[in-house]
Amino acid sequence: MRADKLVGMAAIAALLSACGGDGDSTSSFTAAPPSSSVSVPTPTPTPTTGNTSNPAQCSLVARQQWVLEELEEWYLFPALLDRTVVPSQHSTLQSYIDALTAPARAEQRDRFFTYVTSIEEENAYYNSGETAGWGIRLNFSYADGLLVRDAFEGAPGFEAGLDRGDVITGIGTSAGTIRSIGTIRASGGTQAVQEALGPSTPGTSRTFRVDQSRRLAGGSPNAIITAVKADYALQPVSPRFGTEILTAKDGSEFGYVHLRTFIGSAEEPLLNAFQEFKAAGIERVALDFRDNGGGLVYVGALMGDLMGADKAGQVFTRQSFRPSKAANNDEISRFRPLVQSIAPTSLAIIGTSRTASASEMVANAFPPFLGDDAALIGGNTYGKPVGQIALDRPACDDRLRVVAFQVENADGEGEYYSGLGDTMPVYCRASEDIFSPLGTASEAMIAEAGRFLTGGAAACSATSAPSHGANAGRRPETPLPPQPTVAQRDLPGLY
Repeated sequence: MRADKLVGMAAIAALLSACGGDGDSTSSFTAAPPSSSVSVPTPTPTPTTGNTSNPAQCSLVARQQWVLEELEEWYLFPALLDRTVVPSQHSTLQSYIDALTAPARAEQRDRFFTYVTSIEEENAYYNSGETAGWGIRLNFSYADGLLVRDAFEGAPGFEAGLDRGDVITGIGTSAGTIRSIGTIRASGGTQAVQEALGPSTPGTSRTFRVDQSRRLAGGSPNAIITAVKADYALQPVSPRFGTEILTAKDGSEFGYVHLRTFIGSAEEPLLNAFQEFKAAGIERVALDFRDNGGGLVYVGALMGDLMGADKAGQVFTRQSFRPSKAANNDEISRFRPLVQSIAPTSLAIIGTSRTASASEMVANAFPPFLGDDAALIGGNTYGKPVGQIALDRPACDDRLRVVAFQVENADGEGEYYSGLGDTMPVYCRASEDIFSPLGTASEAMIAEAGRFLTGGAAACSATSAPSHGANAGRRPETPLPPQPTVAQRDLPGLY
């Protein structure tokens, strides 16, 4: 799909990611390259100072009017816009947007996927992963504290000693002010915990009490770690475990890719991974999307190209706009094999309720070709078959992400609002082993993927579809903070 030509304007680009106020969304930056491209353009930075010559242009009233006009023109569900909303009753632009789209949310069509963000911040993130914080992903629902699900290499949290499998049991601004997570929760629930973690501003320092005994042999159950938030470049493919050739229990090999998010800097490691798979003769692949909320459409299309050596010219995905914008429906993404491309005979998608948008798009694209040789492994996905376009107001550094199209595969399947567990040919249920490292054939969900890839559905530990609508309307286990960064929208639980 040509994301730079979706609506005939370079300023409008397509996105599929998990964000908004709920944990799922789509994302992209201006003028994204075609799916066969292997380079990423450098966006021109947008001023964040606003319009100093005409401040009224960036007043809340003016911005609300702009939002309403754009939604009236582009919103995928125009009949579900609440036009009775009174702008003056909303003190923030996002609150106004949420009120306008409330009817669509009630029907599980737009679960906070329409939102306003910063042009400059979004361009920096989607181009090279630039964001600020500790670079750790936290699970708030873990009973014993905040469970570290992942730690990004080169980011402050990882450098301070935090990693997957650690449990943060206390937070303070110094060792002497640490309060237990239980005490903080009792004082104000999740919001109080988020406040204790502090803003994403570089320089924000916190001291943690951490149980590392389950991750590290001989690790302390009460380690004291201080980490300072800073700017860093998020690595979408881990250099430690992001791509591997793993050996299943029967001794056969399969390719493994763990993609954290669909951003431009994922291209090179993905190309390198599939070049390695091709050289090794890999015919079976596991894509680990367990925490991947989505991102750039064209990076998803690149993944399709890399697994479409035998599908040149065939439909990867289609996009369907509202009837008044149906002229854009001819934007079809077709497989465009690259020199690194392979032709997998079976594909396992590792997913959870945090798996959304572009991740679901890639998974949904392959059943028409692989049938029962395509499976969802783990848990049901979030259910976001819609994508956003970017509508910019540079004078105010405003980018409005509007749900404007639905994504369908070659068979026209795109109604997975309740998650892919209802639509994938095979669904093998498996629980995650959070205390096992990723990129290893022994981790529970990866092991299940290996069983399917080598023995088909009959080899799965448990196969069944979820109850219909299992994830419909649910909020993520880690709610977004009050003012989330672009990265936090795509990666719920990122701090």
